[in-house]
Amino acid sequence: MSQIIDGKLMAADLRGSVKQAVEILTRDHGIVPGLAVIIAGDDPASAIYVRNKGAQAREAGLLSREIRLPGDVTQAALMEQIDLLNSDAQIDGILVQLPLPAHIDADAVLAAIAPAKDVDGFHEVNVGRLATGRAALTPCTPQGCVMMLRQHHGDLRGLHAVIVGRSNIVGKPLAQLLLMEDCTVTVAHSRTANLPAMCRAADIVVAAVGVPHLVRGDWIKRGATVIDVGINRQVGEDGRSRIVGDAAFDEIAGHAGAITPVPGGVGPMTIACLLANSVVAACAIRGIDVPEPLARKLPGKARH
Repeated sequence: MSQIIDGKLMAADLRGSVKQAVEILTRDHGIVPGLAVIIAGDDPASAIYVRNKGAQAREAGLLSREIRLPGDVTQAALMEQIDLLNSDAQIDGILVQLPLPAHIDADAVLAAIAPAKDVDGFHEVNVGRLATGRAALTPCTPQGCVMMLRQHHGDLRGLHAVIVGRSNIVGKPLAQLLLMEDCTVTVAHSRTANLPAMCRAADIVVAAVGVPHLVRGDWIKRGATVIDVGINRQVGEDGRSRIVGDAAFDEIAGHAGAITPVPGGVGPMTIACLLANSVVAACAIRGIDVPEPLARKLPGKARH
């Protein structure tokens, strides 16, 4: 049976390191890192995510601010709110919960966030810095994936990673982070020829396409590691809805070296990395080092 990479356990450990770092910053510098989350509209899933983020931020000792706007908020009003947060000395990280209402230009909203406070790592400045191997605030899900891989493998140098999915949120930034770890990286997608054979050659397979159970058991070589980023709602024969990943867990778990479950794998690490990015941003804004309890856990140049 494959080793199950427990994202809940790892996330709890990372949140503990974030809390230690906040305590050190408060004691030595009088700093309490602040995270602001903006949500527009009443999407139920988004509301749950924002509530969880706020609760975990407060538990880790961060200043947490939730800004709830109506679904008919204007583009101008939303941009004004971001401008206020950009200039707010108490706020070090700004996150806009997606999806936004259809009439809002999401690209313009994300571009309006000050790059130094862009804890989602989506601003083109941070994207460019990551692509050129410089210190940057990096997207939370890819960062969590690398941390999980590092904990399982230790040294990632020389391993061949195949990422199935080329999104700006996961696939592309994850490729950059794994290159920084000296992996050999292949990014596959819907038009990749002979995808199963490509995956069979990999030491690491990351499934991040949003297609339930796309990656099958016979795509994975014995001993390989599978990181499943997918979160898909599927209705079973019994009529019950459940969350499944992009990898066929039951088929893969018998011979892979390790695999992340869905739920309970990558998801919890994403929120924990958001908290870590908020501390990193607070330190970078003030020109101080990230406290060691957190710095030693961060991949690549995410620590600034």
